[in-house]
Amino acid sequence: MQIKDLLARGRPTFSFEFFPPKTEEAARQLEQTIADLRQLKPTFVSVTYGAGGSTRERTLEIVTRVKRETGIEAMAHLTCVGSTEDDLGGVLSRICGAGLENVLALRGDPPKGEAEFRATEGGFRYAGELVKFIRARHNSTLCVGGACYPEKHPECGNPAVDLMNLKKKVDEGLDFVITQLFFNNQHYFEFVERARKIGIMVPIVAGIMPITNASQVERFMVACGATIPFELGEELDRRRDDPQAVMELGIAHATAQCIELLEHGAPGIHFYTLNRSTATREIYAALHSTGFTES
Repeated sequence: MQIKDLLARGRPTFSFEFFPPKTEEAARQLEQTIADLRQLKPTFVSVTYGAGGSTRERTLEIVTRVKRETGIEAMAHLTCVGSTEDDLGGVLSRICGAGLENVLALRGDPPKGEAEFRATEGGFRYAGELVKFIRARHNSTLCVGGACYPEKHPECGNPAVDLMNLKKKVDEGLDFVITQLFFNNQHYFEFVERARKIGIMVPIVAGIMPITNASQVERFMVACGATIPFELGEELDRRRDDPQAVMELGIAHATAQCIELLEHGAPGIHFYTLNRSTATREIYAALHSTGFTES
């Protein structure tokens, strides 16, 4: 089923994001996480995508297996990094051949060691070009999602320019967008308001990353341009050497975020799980107890 149709039901969606494991131990951890989170009956799951090689293959393998073996709707991430049009066309054909109906179209991050993104010869420079390519080849056969940045893309100096870039991408054929992680809901609410004012009318799903490790989340914040409320940052710093205390803080904050977001009309919550299930399961249980999730 296409995610746009799931979003159109009028009930909040709950989705989980995984990344392809690079070691056997990580693969076992992911298997356990998927098994744990499967019991929560998510609306869909997504799997991130590497620039070629085994990571790309694992993405396709995982989304295909999740769809076939669990019946949960699955979405493959697809990026422009290191790929020509022909490469991307081949991946899209495999996605459709596997019975998958959903793709998250992204530009992708620069490869490690490179300061800025450079398009592969014969490939694409922007996610909007990838969206247009998918629409031209597969039209409505695929539901296409994209990414957005409530606090603007870290490579863009002007929030208004960043928002107009999103508008162009949506106009190329996006069905919905998922936000980058954020820790202050006001950033989301203000972003949605600005987006609606310039004609971006697709669902804007809130991306939430429960804090489970202080140093790790700080690295993510730097990479994606997210900020943290002062009081939360202060408390996180006090607890940083106590993993259990950090986990408890992260779960409490993310739970409060989700409740407020859903109360104010967010169409869905997309959890960045980092291939771990504990925090997401506890947050989901809290949301269930307050009546936001289905039985």
